[in-house]
Amino acid sequence: MLAHEFVRNALIAGTPIALASGAIGYFVVLRAQVFAGDALSHVAFTGALAAAAAGIDLRVGLFVATVLVALLLAALGERARADDVTVGIVFVWVLGLGVLFLDVLNAGAGGGNGTIAARTLFGSIFSLGAGPAALAAAIGLVLTGAVAMLARPLLYATLEPQVAAARGVRVGLLGTAFLVLLGLDAAEATQAVGALLLLGLIAAPAGAAHRLTARPYLALGLSAAFAVAAVWAGVALATVFPSLPPSSAIIGVAVAIYLATALAGSVQHDVVR
Repeated sequence: MLAHEFVRNALIAGTPIALASGAIGYFVVLRAQVFAGDALSHVAFTGALAAAAAGIDLRVGLFVATVLVALLLAALGERARADDVTVGIVFVWVLGLGVLFLDVLNAGAGGGNGTIAARTLFGSIFSLGAGPAALAAAIGLVLTGAVAMLARPLLYATLEPQVAAARGVRVGLLGTAFLVLLGLDAAEATQAVGALLLLGLIAAPAGAAHRLTARPYLALGLSAAFAVAAVWAGVALATVFPSLPPSSAIIGVAVAIYLATALAGSVQHDVVR
């Protein structure tokens, strides 16, 4: 498997992306911001289409759009935690813009609009060259390091926001920083699993970790480990079965990990009862 350059590039990019997604996903689940993560995944799609319509690098649209909307969600929510109604309104607005940019692309002379939309929606990790893979890996490692630096105060601000604020912790600023990290991760993970599926890489490993343990740092590590396992297993499956899209394989493994932990928890509960 590793004899193929496209597989090596996929793992070079996918492993740090998975680490970041798993670590950020732990806090997404803990802070009950899964819907915000779903919204930002669709922002990534709209941003990529906007960049394509403007004739610039798709990655510029991905990162600019997700960061700007993350800041908007932070500004609209109390202590940078927007409620579901606010997120839903932004969600619909973003989807509307996506349809607009798709129409602009279809009205243009270019013939690769369907390919651009499909790659953004479903990812193209096997198409990453050595340079883009190295850049994706670097960004993923920076995001993982940022989560590690913010983990302790963010955990405090998440579990005891009022106490943390009373002790001088800038809860709102931490929440804003976290949403920006989530937006950056959404933009980066789109290259691996696509905007349509990236929430699975963020939420499923984290949900599995939360089911296994209530110890925060152990759960954080498990979430990252499960995400990495999903990427490696998904890439391996897609290599063995070429007709299987790598993004679908990765998310399929992530969901399988979550279902396994849910089943194990149910069996353990029945035994105890």
